[in-house]
Order: sequence, then C-alpha cells, then structure tokens
Amino acid sequence: MLTELVDLPGGSFRMGSTAFYPEEAPVHTVTVQPFAIERHPVTNAQFAEFVAATGYVTVAERPLDPADFPNVPPADLAPGALVFRATDGPVNLRDWRQWWTWIPGACWRHPFGPDSSIDDRLDHPVVQVAYPDAAAYAAWAGRRLPTEAQWEYAARAGSTAAYAWGEEAQPDGRLMANTWQGRFPYRNDGALGWAGTSPVGAFPPNGFGLVDMIGNVWEWTTTPYSRHHQLDQPAEGGCCPPAPAGDPTVNQTLKGGSHLCAPEYCHRYRPAARSPQSQDSATTHIGFRCIA
Repeated sequence: MLTELVDLPGGSFRMGSTAFYPEEAPVHTVTVQPFAIERHPVTNAQFAEFVAATGYVTVAERPLDPADFPNVPPADLAPGALVFRATDGPVNLRDWRQWWTWIPGACWRHPFGPDSSIDDRLDHPVVQVAYPDAAAYAAWAGRRLPTEAQWEYAARAGSTAAYAWGEEAQPDGRLMANTWQGRFPYRNDGALGWAGTSPVGAFPPNGFGLVDMIGNVWEWTTTPYSRHHQLDQPAEGGCCPPAPAGDPTVNQTLKGGSHLCAPEYCHRYRPAARSPQSQDSATTHIGFRCIA
C-alpha cells in the first residue's frame, strides 16, 4: 500500500540559511507550484511490495563493476553497502571511516549485513537504497522524487524558524525528531528509546502533518548538489525533470538529517540543511519519500 499523500498549496518561501553551514547560503526566495507529498518516508514493508511486484534488484545487491574499480581484488567486488558501527570511544570526527564499514551482503533486506533482518522493523523507513533504487520505486508508484526546493518547502510548512518546529532544538525539553542522543559516534542513548531508525510517525508531525521530515533518515532529492544554492534556477514546478538515475559521478542533494546527526558533528537536522551523496551510495541512514 502506497503512503498517503498530503496536498500542499504551493507558494513562495525563503530557502536556505546563513546561520549554520556555508553550503546552505544564500537565503533566497523560491516559488513552488502546488504538489502532493507522501506523509512519511517509504517503509520497509512498502519497498518489499515494490520488489515483489517487479523483481527489482537494488544497487547494493549488484556486484561492483570491475571497470569502475580496476585495482580492487575480485573477492572485494561482492555486493554490499556501508553500515554504521559505533566506535569504542571518542575518535577524530574528521575521519568518517572510523564508524562506516563496508559490509558484503548488506542491503535493504539485511541492512546491517547478511545476518540482520527487517522482520521486526517493517514500519521503519527503508534504508540501503541508492538514488536509482528510490527513482525506480517512485516510477513504479506513479510518483516522483522531490526537488530540494519542494522538499524544503514541505519541511518548513510555512515557518522561517531554524528548526521545523521553531527556534529551539528541544522546546521545553521535548525531543522533536530522531537524532543522535549522547556523544557521537560512540554513545547513543536512543531517541525515545530508538538507537537507529524508528517507526515512521514516532515523533511529532510538522505544520503540514508530515512526519519524519527531520531526523530518522536522510532523504534523496532530484537536485544535483552544488557547494551553495544556485540562484539562476527557474521556479519549481510540478514537472521538473529528475537528475539522471544511475550516474555514480553525480552527487545528489540529501535533505532532513538522520538518526546519526549530532550537534558536535552534523547539525543538519533542520529544513535548510543539505548534504551531498553519490548516486550509487547505499547506507544505513538514507531513505526517501515521493511526491505527486
């Protein structure tokens, strides 16, 4: 069953920020046409329906192409994906390789490796999906992936505040999104008990009634990443062509932050925040939702 769509009126809004990271600038006015967006990220159960109906094989389930990795031994070309592993203690936060590990056999069905399962997390967002996988699901569903502007408009829900819910990260001490609680990357006390992804809708909706726009998983958009916002783009319409799916040299823009975002490392659990990711990347903290 596809995710419920929420109709959004469209309009002009102030996109971006100058208060946090340089790639979020400049703040500028963008106009989007009316569109509908899924109330929550695509879940494991929903992605399983897509795979059952189509036989689709995700990027993480395909062997690596020797032409793309000429110096890699054949044994290391087996299908797999990146898995987050907490460190034993404090580490240099400039070296992401200390907490990300390539695991053969990791994929959307087995997000942490071949011995893991999604049987107890069917209502969690699907992860280990690369950009072509998200685009393929959207096409099957008769929907599309959002542009960065459409996504940010939906996340802001008419607000200009730093966070989707206001100016305070935790108003009155209330945790509003699934983000890292503790000291990254070695101690996570869990967000409402969830250390990792959480069931969709476990945290409060935004002003448009959308859940998990912030935290839980990063979400793919069709907008190619740039080091700052491009101001020569046309108004965002409902028929914007997506970036070509399947070009690993292209970095797409991710939005929303994830359960791995912590203020000392990745203060990107905000509508204006953005992050680059290669199209062929599949990890334990990236998912997606569709628009129509």
